[in-house]
Amino acid sequence: MLNDAMQDALNQQINIEFNSAYSYLALAAYFEAIHLKGFAHWMRIHYLEERMHANKIFDFIIDRDGRVELLELAMPRKDWSSPLEAFEWALETEVSNSESIYKLAELAMAKHDYATHTFMQWFISEQVEEEAIVNDMVAKLRLVGDSNAALFLMDQELGQRPMPEEADLEGDSD
Repeated sequence: MLNDAMQDALNQQINIEFNSAYSYLALAAYFEAIHLKGFAHWMRIHYLEERMHANKIFDFIIDRDGRVELLELAMPRKDWSSPLEAFEWALETEVSNSESIYKLAELAMAKHDYATHTFMQWFISEQVEEEAIVNDMVAKLRLVGDSNAALFLMDQELGQRPMPEEADLEGDSD
Protein backbone atom coordinates (compact mmCIF):
# COMPACT_ATOMS: atom_id res chain seq x y z
CA MET A 1 0.00 0.00 0.00
CA LEU A 2 1.27 3.46 -0.89
CA ASN A 3 1.69 6.15 1.72
CA ASP A 4 0.13 9.53 0.90
CA ALA A 5 3.42 11.30 0.09
CA MET A 6 4.47 8.56 -2.35
CA GLN A 7 1.02 8.44 -3.95
CA ASP A 8 1.03 12.22 -4.44
CA ALA A 9 4.52 12.14 -5.95
CA LEU A 10 3.57 9.31 -8.33
CA ASN A 11 0.44 11.19 -9.40
CA GLN A 12 2.62 14.23 -10.08
CA GLN A 13 4.92 12.04 -12.19
CA ILE A 14 1.93 10.83 -14.22
CA ASN A 15 1.27 14.49 -14.96
CA ILE A 16 4.90 15.08 -15.91
CA GLU A 17 4.82 12.09 -18.29
CA PHE A 18 1.55 13.21 -19.91
CA ASN A 19 2.90 16.78 -20.22
CA SER A 20 6.02 15.34 -21.84
CA ALA A 21 3.84 13.33 -24.24
CA TYR A 22 1.86 16.46 -25.06
CA SER A 23 5.12 18.32 -25.71
CA TYR A 24 6.35 15.63 -28.10
CA LEU A 25 3.05 15.85 -29.94
CA ALA A 26 3.56 19.63 -30.21
CA LEU A 27 7.04 18.94 -31.58
CA ALA A 28 5.50 16.56 -34.14
CA ALA A 29 3.12 19.32 -35.19
CA TYR A 30 6.03 21.76 -35.54
CA PHE A 31 7.94 19.33 -37.76
CA GLU A 32 4.83 18.64 -39.86
CA ALA A 33 4.44 22.40 -40.36
CA ILE A 34 7.99 22.72 -41.70
CA HIS A 35 7.59 19.64 -43.91
CA LEU A 36 9.97 17.35 -42.05
CA LYS A 37 7.70 14.33 -41.86
CA GLY A 38 10.45 11.95 -40.73
CA PHE A 39 11.18 14.20 -37.75
CA ALA A 40 7.44 14.40 -37.06
CA HIS A 41 7.19 10.60 -37.18
CA TRP A 42 10.08 10.32 -34.68
CA MET A 43 8.33 12.76 -32.34
CA ARG A 44 5.01 10.91 -32.57
CA ILE A 45 6.73 7.71 -31.50
CA HIS A 46 8.23 9.53 -28.55
CA TYR A 47 4.76 10.89 -27.74
CA LEU A 48 3.46 7.30 -27.61
CA GLU A 49 6.34 6.21 -25.39
CA GLU A 50 5.72 9.03 -22.91
CA ARG A 51 2.06 8.05 -22.74
CA MET A 52 3.15 4.49 -22.03
CA HIS A 53 5.30 5.75 -19.14
CA ALA A 54 2.32 7.57 -17.65
CA ASN A 55 0.17 4.47 -18.00
CA LYS A 56 2.82 2.32 -16.31
CA ILE A 57 2.74 4.59 -13.26
CA PHE A 58 -1.06 4.72 -13.38
CA ASP A 59 -1.21 0.91 -13.24
CA PHE A 60 1.40 0.76 -10.49
CA ILE A 61 -0.62 3.08 -8.27
CA ILE A 62 -3.71 0.92 -8.83
CA ASP A 63 -1.73 -2.28 -8.14
CA ARG A 64 -0.54 -0.78 -4.83
CA ASP A 65 -4.14 -0.01 -3.82
CA GLY A 66 -3.60 3.71 -4.32
CA ARG A 67 -5.75 6.35 -5.89
CA VAL A 68 -4.87 7.94 -9.21
CA GLU A 69 -5.56 11.65 -9.42
CA LEU A 70 -5.08 13.14 -12.86
CA LEU A 71 -3.89 16.72 -12.86
CA GLU A 72 -4.36 19.47 -15.42
CA LEU A 73 -2.00 19.46 -18.38
CA ALA A 74 -0.04 22.57 -19.28
CA MET A 75 -0.24 23.99 -22.78
CA PRO A 76 2.92 22.89 -24.58
CA ARG A 77 5.31 25.16 -26.39
CA LYS A 78 4.37 25.24 -30.07
CA ASP A 79 7.18 26.85 -32.04
CA TRP A 80 10.96 26.63 -32.34
CA SER A 81 13.42 28.49 -34.53
CA SER A 82 15.03 25.35 -35.96
CA PRO A 83 15.11 21.56 -35.71
CA LEU A 84 18.23 21.92 -33.54
CA GLU A 85 16.44 24.22 -31.10
CA ALA A 86 13.50 21.80 -31.00
CA PHE A 87 15.75 18.87 -30.08
CA GLU A 88 17.72 20.94 -27.57
CA TRP A 89 14.41 21.76 -25.91
CA ALA A 90 13.42 18.07 -25.97
CA LEU A 91 16.74 17.22 -24.29
CA GLU A 92 16.12 19.80 -21.56
CA THR A 93 12.70 18.24 -21.03
CA GLU A 94 14.20 14.75 -20.73
CA VAL A 95 16.83 15.94 -18.25
CA SER A 96 14.13 17.59 -16.14
CA ASN A 97 12.05 14.41 -16.28
CA SER A 98 15.08 12.39 -15.15
CA GLU A 99 15.56 14.66 -12.16
CA SER A 100 11.93 14.15 -11.18
CA ILE A 101 12.30 10.37 -11.42
CA TYR A 102 15.47 10.47 -9.29
CA LYS A 103 13.54 12.40 -6.64
CA LEU A 104 10.83 9.73 -6.71
CA ALA A 105 13.43 7.01 -6.16
CA GLU A 106 14.92 9.03 -3.29
CA LEU A 107 11.48 9.53 -1.72
CA ALA A 108 10.76 5.81 -2.01
CA MET A 109 13.97 5.02 -0.13
CA ALA A 110 13.26 7.66 2.51
CA LYS A 111 9.80 6.14 3.04
CA HIS A 112 11.23 2.59 3.04
CA ASP A 113 8.95 1.83 0.10
CA TYR A 114 11.09 -0.80 -1.56
CA ALA A 115 8.43 -1.83 -4.07
CA THR A 116 8.24 1.69 -5.48
CA HIS A 117 12.02 2.05 -5.40
CA THR A 118 12.36 -1.16 -7.43
CA PHE A 119 9.64 0.01 -9.83
CA MET A 120 11.46 3.31 -10.36
CA GLN A 121 14.63 1.52 -11.46
CA TRP A 122 13.00 0.77 -14.83
CA PHE A 123 12.31 4.49 -15.29
CA ILE A 124 15.86 5.43 -14.31
CA SER A 125 17.24 3.08 -16.97
CA GLU A 126 14.70 4.33 -19.50
CA GLN A 127 15.70 7.95 -18.86
CA VAL A 128 19.38 7.16 -19.41
CA GLU A 129 18.40 5.72 -22.79
CA GLU A 130 16.08 8.59 -23.69
CA GLU A 131 18.60 11.28 -22.78
CA ALA A 132 21.25 9.49 -24.85
CA ILE A 133 18.95 9.19 -27.89
CA VAL A 134 17.89 12.83 -27.82
CA ASN A 135 21.45 13.99 -27.07
CA ASP A 136 22.63 12.02 -30.11
CA MET A 137 20.05 13.81 -32.25
CA VAL A 138 21.27 17.18 -30.94
CA ALA A 139 24.86 16.24 -31.81
CA LYS A 140 23.86 15.14 -35.32
CA LEU A 141 21.89 18.34 -35.91
CA ARG A 142 24.91 20.38 -34.81
CA LEU A 143 27.02 18.47 -37.33
CA VAL A 144 24.43 19.07 -40.06
CA GLY A 145 24.47 22.80 -39.43
CA ASP A 146 22.79 24.67 -42.27
CA SER A 147 22.99 21.83 -44.80
CA ASN A 148 19.54 21.26 -46.26
CA ALA A 149 20.79 18.11 -48.00
CA ALA A 150 21.98 16.62 -44.70
CA LEU A 151 18.72 17.63 -43.00
CA PHE A 152 16.81 15.90 -45.81
CA LEU A 153 18.83 12.72 -45.26
CA MET A 154 18.20 12.87 -41.50
CA ASP A 155 14.50 13.31 -42.16
CA GLN A 156 14.51 10.19 -44.33
CA GLU A 157 16.36 8.24 -41.63
CA LEU A 158 14.04 9.37 -38.81
CA GLY A 159 11.01 8.38 -40.88
CA GLN A 160 12.25 4.78 -40.68
CA ARG A 161 12.01 4.58 -36.89
CA PRO A 162 9.78 1.59 -36.13
CA MET A 163 6.61 2.00 -34.16
CA PRO A 164 6.76 0.42 -30.69
CA GLU A 165 5.05 -2.90 -30.11
CA GLU A 166 1.40 -2.58 -29.04
CA ALA A 167 2.28 -4.10 -25.68
CA ASP A 168 4.89 -1.40 -25.20
CA LEU A 169 2.27 1.29 -25.74
CA GLU A 170 0.01 -0.26 -23.14
CA GLY A 171 2.83 -0.41 -20.60
CA ASP A 172 2.80 -4.20 -20.49
CA SER A 173 6.44 -4.84 -21.33
CA ASP A 174 9.51 -4.23 -19.23
